[in-house]
Amino acid sequence: MPFEGSPVALIVQNAVARVTLNRPDSLNALDLPMAQALAQAFSIVAEDASVRAVILDGAGRAFMAGGDIRLFHDDPDSAARTADGLIGFFHRTIRTMRSMPVPVIAAVHGAVAGGGLGLALASDLVIAADDAKLVPAYAAIGTSPDGGTTWSLARLAGTRRAMAMLMLGDPIDAASALSYGLVSQVVPAAELEAAAVKIATRLATGPTRALASVKQLVHQAMDTALDAHLDDEQRHFVAAVGTADFREGVAAFFERRPPRFTGR
Repeated sequence: MPFEGSPVALIVQNAVARVTLNRPDSLNALDLPMAQALAQAFSIVAEDASVRAVILDGAGRAFMAGGDIRLFHDDPDSAARTADGLIGFFHRTIRTMRSMPVPVIAAVHGAVAGGGLGLALASDLVIAADDAKLVPAYAAIGTSPDGGTTWSLARLAGTRRAMAMLMLGDPIDAASALSYGLVSQVVPAAELEAAAVKIATRLATGPTRALASVKQLVHQAMDTALDAHLDDEQRHFVAAVGTADFREGVAAFFERRPPRFTGR
């Protein structure tokens, strides 16, 4: 279901939704139409019960080169109002990505800058091409981050590294991003799409409800006391035991065969 003439493309096939940033001539820089289309695409995906995994990628030479700075240059007097509207839609996307039960896999390449970094870090898994450059570009234009970037970086990389990255704004190559825990895997650029599809397909054929529990529990772990978290783990485990996927998993274990999960 591609959006006709939209700066975001959306296709759902074999239980995998693919959301593609589609302003390649602008390195997928975020403007208001793209922010609106991205929020709409993720809203559609979140409500589609057939979707069991999501790939988020970018067309052309980059994943996303951040916000479209021309918006502020062309009309500086309206910059604050423009930023407020743009970030409102952008943050709606981030909230949907984090709250939707299915896993989101970001496949990033080239520039992963500004808001593009926040978007990637909000994903559950990040597959990076070896040419990817993570660029916290905010300080260079005299502003602080958006897109949950400070929240994600502090949790993934620690406060000291997050401070250095965001205050200095130096580019981070893919190998360093992997060592910092910012990406899940690094692959040759020519293999990025295939790697993302392989992982998305594997997740889409997995135990969907159990994976949703994993996503919820891991994301809440940093903010939940141990006692409460143990109770939540017990509740999720017991709920999983009542699913068809659990029964299939147990049967497959004893029959020494791969499980055939249906997401139920």
